[in-house]
Amino acid sequence: MAAQEKSDILVFFCNGKKVVDRHVQPEVTILTYLRTKLLLTGSKLGCGEGGCGACTIMVSKYSPKHKCISHYAVNACLTPICSVHGLAVTTVEGIGSTQTRLHPVQERLAKAHGSQCGFCTPGIVMSMYALLRNKPVPTMEEIESAFEGNLCRCTGYRPILQGYSTFTKEGCCGGNNANCCMNAAAEEGVSTKLFDPSEFTPYDPSQEVIFPPELIMMLDKESPAIQRFLGDRVTWYRPVTLQQLLELKGSHPEANMVVGNTEVGVEMKFKSQVYPILIDLNFIPELTTIETSPTGIKVGASVTLTTLDEYLKKFIQSEPEYKTRIFAAIVEMLRWFAGHQIRNTASLGGAIATGSPISDLNPLLMAAVCKLEVVSKRGTRMVTMDGNFFTGYRKNVIAKDEVIKVINIPYTLENEYFQGYKQSPRREDDIAIVNAGMRVVFKPGTNIVQDCTLAFGGMAATSVLAVKTMASLNGRSWSDGLVEAMCPLLVQDLPLSPGAPGGMEPYRQSLTLSFFFKFYLFVLEQVSMKLPGLSGVSIPASYKTANQSYHKSPVKGVQMFQEVPSGQPDSDAVGRPLTHLSAIKQVTGEAIYVDDLPQVKGELYVASVLSKKAHAKILAVDATPALEVEGVHAYVDINDIPGSNMVGLGPTRDDPLFADKEVIFVGQTIGLIVADDQAIAQRAAKLVKVDYEELPALISIEDAIEHSSFFKPQNSVKRGNVQEGFESSHHILEGEVKVGAQEHFYLETVSTLVIPGEDGEVEVISSTQALKATQSIVATALGVRENKVVSRVKRLGGGFGGKESRCCITAAVCAVAARKVNRPVRMMLDRDEDMCTTGTRHPFMGRYKVGFNDDGKIRALQLNLYSNSGNSLDLSVSVLERALFHADNCYNIPNIIVTGYPCKTNLPSNTAFRGFGAPQSMLITESFVSDIASKCGLSQIKIRELNFYKEGDRTHFGQELKNWNLERCWEQCLTKSDFDNRRRDVDQFNSENRWRKKGIAVTPTKFGIAFTYKPMNQAGALVHIYTDGSVLIAHSGVEMGQGLHTKMIQVASRALHLPQELIHISETNTQTVPNTSPTAASASSDLNGMAIKAACETLLQRLEPYIQNNPKGSWESWVMAAYIDRVSLSTTGFYKTPDLHYNWETSKGKPFNYFTDGVAVSEVEIDCLTGDHQVLRSDIVMDVGDSLNPAIDIGQIEGAFIQGYGLYVLEDYRITPSGHLLTKGPGFYKIPAFGDIPAEFNVSLLTRAPNPFAVGSSKAIGEPPLFLAASVFFAIKDAIQSAREDAGIPGLFRLDSPACSERIRMACQDQFTQQIPTPEPGTYTPFFIRP
Repeated sequence: MAAQEKSDILVFFCNGKKVVDRHVQPEVTILTYLRTKLLLTGSKLGCGEGGCGACTIMVSKYSPKHKCISHYAVNACLTPICSVHGLAVTTVEGIGSTQTRLHPVQERLAKAHGSQCGFCTPGIVMSMYALLRNKPVPTMEEIESAFEGNLCRCTGYRPILQGYSTFTKEGCCGGNNANCCMNAAAEEGVSTKLFDPSEFTPYDPSQEVIFPPELIMMLDKESPAIQRFLGDRVTWYRPVTLQQLLELKGSHPEANMVVGNTEVGVEMKFKSQVYPILIDLNFIPELTTIETSPTGIKVGASVTLTTLDEYLKKFIQSEPEYKTRIFAAIVEMLRWFAGHQIRNTASLGGAIATGSPISDLNPLLMAAVCKLEVVSKRGTRMVTMDGNFFTGYRKNVIAKDEVIKVINIPYTLENEYFQGYKQSPRREDDIAIVNAGMRVVFKPGTNIVQDCTLAFGGMAATSVLAVKTMASLNGRSWSDGLVEAMCPLLVQDLPLSPGAPGGMEPYRQSLTLSFFFKFYLFVLEQVSMKLPGLSGVSIPASYKTANQSYHKSPVKGVQMFQEVPSGQPDSDAVGRPLTHLSAIKQVTGEAIYVDDLPQVKGELYVASVLSKKAHAKILAVDATPALEVEGVHAYVDINDIPGSNMVGLGPTRDDPLFADKEVIFVGQTIGLIVADDQAIAQRAAKLVKVDYEELPALISIEDAIEHSSFFKPQNSVKRGNVQEGFESSHHILEGEVKVGAQEHFYLETVSTLVIPGEDGEVEVISSTQALKATQSIVATALGVRENKVVSRVKRLGGGFGGKESRCCITAAVCAVAARKVNRPVRMMLDRDEDMCTTGTRHPFMGRYKVGFNDDGKIRALQLNLYSNSGNSLDLSVSVLERALFHADNCYNIPNIIVTGYPCKTNLPSNTAFRGFGAPQSMLITESFVSDIASKCGLSQIKIRELNFYKEGDRTHFGQELKNWNLERCWEQCLTKSDFDNRRRDVDQFNSENRWRKKGIAVTPTKFGIAFTYKPMNQAGALVHIYTDGSVLIAHSGVEMGQGLHTKMIQVASRALHLPQELIHISETNTQTVPNTSPTAASASSDLNGMAIKAACETLLQRLEPYIQNNPKGSWESWVMAAYIDRVSLSTTGFYKTPDLHYNWETSKGKPFNYFTDGVAVSEVEIDCLTGDHQVLRSDIVMDVGDSLNPAIDIGQIEGAFIQGYGLYVLEDYRITPSGHLLTKGPGFYKIPAFGDIPAEFNVSLLTRAPNPFAVGSSKAIGEPPLFLAASVFFAIKDAIQSAREDAGIPGLFRLDSPACSERIRMACQDQFTQQIPTPEPGTYTPFFIRP
């Protein structure tokens, strides 16, 4: 930076208001700027890498040249603040609020029940808003596409799409039309109408905020001078001519050029890269235009992928098909490239320059033999994207002072064919495992290959060409025998040694063969149509769907529930599908989460120094370099703890707050840096030097078994005589099944604000499900009594069990830091920190021996369950207890012994997660039940019906089944799903198709409701009535999206005979209700509802004399009369679940209050060549008793089902053998997205099934539906079975969870997989393991 340079003034508009900054820091993102400088906290930080969409905002840009305005959604977490100079930014706060009016986008999402925890909601609102600004009447396909860059962990997506379908021309009538899809066969007293679209405010695009005229005038007058923004660490240049750019690159060849900042931003955030000079390429005309030439299309290097996509689509429509085959392949690939927020800013030139070995576009450009026009001060040259272009990992032949100006993409000839292929863990917004671009040119009028290029990504450190295969193809006829001849050459061209970076070596190699086979079939079909009569070019009928392109119809479904009785008073809210009471605040960005709280005076920020070793002695820690950083106040470690370093949830305190001379997992806290702000703290934390001496580490369940590394106790549940059962069985089946880990991926990471007070007091505002545990652990760490610690929270941005215990550790270390500096401190974990430190769902391995008779009746079961508990006990014993209790699922097994082994390893301590061990053990059970059916030659339905529990039966732990409605759910689900006919259709499809297969499966569930730790089955409530008649309630439960506060207000509404509008719940606080049980185990509505009911009934009794004295009076008059008479209008309520007991010695008792049960049927289609799959339809029937709120319960069912689908199919948790997490953040860890939900998704609540054991005759619903997603897993297994039978390998086979694309493909063994050698385990070090 030249000394004489002067910084320009940053000017932009935000929500119609002018923002002027004379001292901007260029490394700051617009998200940080919005939240910290403009105090607009509606936009959320969910990941920091553009993968979740929680930060989505809209940017509007005026073009002085074209005199037009464009609107586009962007990820605020990646968008540099300087990039919005001269632009207009719109956030969720700018389109509507509770104080003014709701925008239709906000209103419809809220009223359609599309917001649960609400943390993702502002981003979803803004993605939809940006779409409407460009397409006021979008199609359903455009709406679904708009959300490709957004994630939601709560809803299951269906209500979001259904609510927004009302913006389409066809719209959603919400059940108002007679022929509505939602009115399918509804019985009397049953409704399908969760919301009424006729109540929605019409959308009028003419009422939108205009682009600021002041900006138009400024931009029209702006001189063509280079703009520069000088920060303390980074300088940002915005050249507006090519010559300015070349001068800059000549002077600063090391400078990084940015268009969308989608790569550089991630490197700066997560790889600690420092780029002192950044050059913005968005305003150089030569780089931002597209034009045609006689040989092809010339694309400016800075043209965004969205612009390119739109241009190519129009061009394809206007030109002959043969001419645009490369363009069509690019358009198809862009369909799966990231989300709109990324495509709106990323560029083609950026993809080339970045040179990722798994780039989606580079293999296509190489296969097309594209030419780049490269410029510098030295001149212009043409560079061909061939096998020599990439010289190494993220390196190419372009010099540092050179700039890509134009990419020339050629037209195709009539005798030239081109295709692109990609396989990724998830279809939408995902990086490739392997991708390819393939091109072949034939000699005119023949099927003889004249030229070809086969380019692959994901097979080496760069995109590569299959050179030997290409050479061998030239001169050959494209006909029978070609694939067989080329496959060995492809294996030679694209080798992967065991343990190669990326792992999955056999799968990746098989994909290269599968892609070539697909390309062969595609071209063969084209050639046979063009040149009829050629020999050897016929395609078997069963092969024709092998190359079928992906198509999904808009999501549809029916939600059926029982209506409230006709005589129920309007004031009684119970049973009505009321909107989540925070939904309106959530869609406007006004809902406050922990990190949204305004800064407290004197507040500092905390960043962690984390272990980089799984197991090691700490030889030395040197924090001196960090303490020398300006703005750093302190380094905090074990020596600063005033109380105890060892904490825990029970008597076994084995969780260290800080490492003590030894680290026991990667991500363990060694120390903390306390600084003025987050950026300084995190930068300084990386400067702390730690010296280690590595020790042996145990990572996997197998490691723990080999070294007998187990926690105690190792409990068993047993019934009958297993040995006698085996002896009397006709058959014995033994096997092993693994269920992988699952990351919670709540959208709000763990966040804490600690405010020290006087006399040792401390206030902890934490994103916790367990306020009592937080209070207790903080008190232990500080060495004070619990009455000195206040723990409170208003709401969580999702929890799912992940904020039940591990967040307490974060709160405690922050409290220690606050005590040391005697100032408030704040901490919000980055997504990668959260994933590295807070644990996951326990991975399980089940080893079983099951005895059964010829008729399929199960006689005996011996099952050993091993769970990977991580480094400390946490909740692992309780998780295994529930797993043992649910190992029967719904089956009456007379002789059974199930034993649980909590494995101690050097991983972060694994913890609670929705289902709490039951989903793992039930999947293992369903696996052997399915195998028994296959072994006996029985249908999957018959084997289950034969072994089902009946009303009055006792479980293997001795509890009688009462009000047992499983058979009703089973029969209704089979009927509603039309299972029998669809089973025949699936079999017919499979008989006609070799490379695509369908599968269908039905899965039941039984889930016990109660904490297995008896003392937790209690709750308290505090109810105040004020003299104006309003009611304030506090209770033990935490609102985390599940609608608990909404349901509790409905319960109070019924108990007090009041409309819900008079009742309010503010927050959960240990000052109002002490000794709170965690909001977990699906029991919070039951426990807190009964406590609130008791308190309300007490208050109503106190008011009764005044009601009797003035029967025609109003509620307000009765309350005032009681107040005047000095009657207390405040009381507590308490409830404990009655008659819970269990004896582990006798395996007898009643650990649960009751059971929630349900059934699901799912149908899938798989691609046998790649392992890709699609869920075609899922039908669920769930017994929820008399629902307190059908909209919330259906939302919980759908959300749990989709989360379970992630567990069993998509979410592939991987770590290195040394214990480092590989699947960090949404870039590498894939939860289900909008496009993954079933194309048809139907949910029915069982009617006329009141539950006498819970408040309002309802049933708990948070966890039970999750396991029903196993129906997708077993449908996939059913499809694989058909493929294996076609390959001549019938019989049983093992399928572990998750059934990811790798496992699906490698289970569909065929002539391609047989050509790939599979290395023997133990002969090499794998790149990753699944723990």
